[in-house]
Amino acid sequence: MCGRFASFTQTQDLADELAIAEIAEDARLLPPSWNVAPTDPVRIVVERAAKGSAEVSRSLRLARWGLVPSWSKDPSGGARMINARSESLVDKPAFAKPFKARRCLVLADGYYEWRKLSLPASGSKKVPKQPYWIHPAGPGVAAFAGLYEFWRNPAASESDPDRWLVSTTVVTRPASDDMAAIHDRMPLVLPPEAWNRWLDPTVGDATDLLEIDNLPLATLPVGDAVGSVQNDGPSLIEADPEPRDPEPVRV
Repeated sequence: MCGRFASFTQTQDLADELAIAEIAEDARLLPPSWNVAPTDPVRIVVERAAKGSAEVSRSLRLARWGLVPSWSKDPSGGARMINARSESLVDKPAFAKPFKARRCLVLADGYYEWRKLSLPASGSKKVPKQPYWIHPAGPGVAAFAGLYEFWRNPAASESDPDRWLVSTTVVTRPASDDMAAIHDRMPLVLPPEAWNRWLDPTVGDATDLLEIDNLPLATLPVGDAVGSVQNDGPSLIEADPEPRDPEPVRV
């Protein structure tokens, strides 16, 4: 958790909702996805001063999902760092500095989680699971609390436009009472009133926001197709007409 999400709202709509001043061209051109997976490019919101300027502005940029610490020899380990546990952010070297200075919002329309069910009476040892689409209960974006980092490719020349990799991770927390029936953890989905403080680079300690109430969420059992990264499209968030979960979690 969180290992799969969807991001399909149009870029300009996101810019309007989050008061974004600048949109990077690659972020503008990113196609919608209903099945975002680790190492995929994702849209993040950051507040930084432009090079050579002291003025901080809010921008929409792309980052690879899976944080790559600046000291890594290569970016391959990022796939294992798609999430950062809120309880240990300040204790993990890979997360402590970004938590202090490089916080972002990872933009999504919702995420997927798999609920483990009881073993079938047939004696099979394979635990059945029911996928769920979990999304904001009302209109608007699901803004995951995130961290981002820069990694410099030591093999790339100064003139190589791809010499810097921007990567990101989603902050997770223990599941709320409503969501615990599906999974014991969930992303920290910040409500709009917390966005400014989380993004503000002058705020060195945002620990208090790790305890804030999540944006209200709703749940929907969906089909197994989302389990394959080869599948994409709006049908992935349609209700499963015959969920295998005998008591679907409805929030």
